[in-house]
Amino acid sequence: MSISSRNKVSVQFSMSGMTDIVFLLLIFFMLTSTLIAPNAIKLLLPRSSNQTQASPQVTVSITKEIDFYVGSDKIDFSQLEGRLEQELKFRVEPTLSLHADKSVPVEYVVKVMNIAKRHKYKVILATAPE
Repeated sequence: MSISSRNKVSVQFSMSGMTDIVFLLLIFFMLTSTLIAPNAIKLLLPRSSNQTQASPQVTVSITKEIDFYVGSDKIDFSQLEGRLEQELKFRVEPTLSLHADKSVPVEYVVKVMNIAKRHKYKVILATAPE
């Protein structure tokens, strides 16, 4: 009398479950990457042949519509001085990078530079290479 087991262990490995998971992850990352909007502010900077190598700690941008941004946050000009004080108060050598569109009147650039002078911030005017 021979006893044989009814359940046999399969030696083959099925990859179908693994490929399903990989495709679901691929679809998830493709969908989420299209939903992320970049925080870049479109500016046409004036051209210059001189470039500085200093690293700014805070970036102020002025768009052609005269909108002010600190980093990527849009703020009103009346709030700019307080925001800069908050961002740069504990810095040893506070440095401010000013990105102004080519079409922005000079008076707005001077207003930001006056704020920096009052608080003794170092100002870097950002330009595009020639």
